[in-house]
Amino acid sequence: MSTLYKIVPADLWEAAEEKGVFTGAGIDLKDGFIHLSTGPQVPRTLARFFAGQEGLVLVAIDAGLLEDEVLFEGADGEMFPHLYGTFRLPVVIAAYELRLDAEGKHILPAALG
Repeated sequence: MSTLYKIVPADLWEAAEEKGVFTGAGIDLKDGFIHLSTGPQVPRTLARFFAGQEGLVLVAIDAGLLEDEVLFEGADGEMFPHLYGTFRLPVVIAAYELRLDAEGKHILPAALG
């Protein structure tokens, strides 16, 4: 199983849970695809785009269950997974609340070990 990750504001994730589908955050809607990360990319994505932000959820997704196309495309010198579509909640393996440590850095779940 290949796992991909989406970092989502908690209120947006709660709305997705109620609807049963995640359609994207503001930047996703603007860019026309859902920005995802591989496990090794999560720490850098958090540090670059979400530094010090509270109220975030890290959503782990079973990429093999996604119905829409995922393309790995270049951004900032790396290949990032981009989902061209939406995802329904049955593809979600887990959703982790991201807390901050005393230094304001996100504490990652053990699953990312």
